[in-house]
Amino acid sequence: MTTSAAPGNRFERRRAETRGALVRAARQILAETGDTSASIQAIAERADVGFGSFYNHFESKTELFEAAVEDALEEYGQTFDDRLRGIDDPAELVAAGFRLSARMADSHPELMQVLRRRGLGYLHSDNGLVTRARRDLQAGTVSGRFTPADPAVALSALGGTLLSLVELRFARPDLDGDEAATSLAEMVLRMLGVPPDEAHEVARRPLPDVS
Repeated sequence: MTTSAAPGNRFERRRAETRGALVRAARQILAETGDTSASIQAIAERADVGFGSFYNHFESKTELFEAAVEDALEEYGQTFDDRLRGIDDPAELVAAGFRLSARMADSHPELMQVLRRRGLGYLHSDNGLVTRARRDLQAGTVSGRFTPADPAVALSALGGTLLSLVELRFARPDLDGDEAATSLAEMVLRMLGVPPDEAHEVARRPLPDVS
């Protein structure tokens, strides 16, 4: 059995590794300061790749930082899919998403800092997280769980409140994150048309094991 990949495969793997290193470096910068003025040389050094490698993957820093945000949003959405799998009630899914997000400020601080600093600008873009949110809102509306509303308005309400929660978690680390997330989740469910008593109960259902 051979242990070496074909040259073409090695080349593509190395290209993917280099691109991934650049994206990770950009994510780190966004999480730390949100400042995109770092030079390409500084980004390449942080990524531990050659300066010339940058232009093999990106035409500009703007393109790189956009890729970094998209990468973070996709990871965020994938985390929801992985950890909230099995929840069928759209209302419970929304509430659990808020509570999971509050916990991720501790378990995934870099990811959530990127969301905190850049999420609002991508609230209506076609990224993986927004696609998932639209899906859940539509499921809730079709099932009668949520009151019908303009999808863009509903997405703004849901996403804006979620981003506010993320900001609160970092700005006020002294607050009880779980309690804040539960309270906001209940408010959002009521805003989406879930009766108050049900919203209160759903927002406090046990979370799946997310350890």
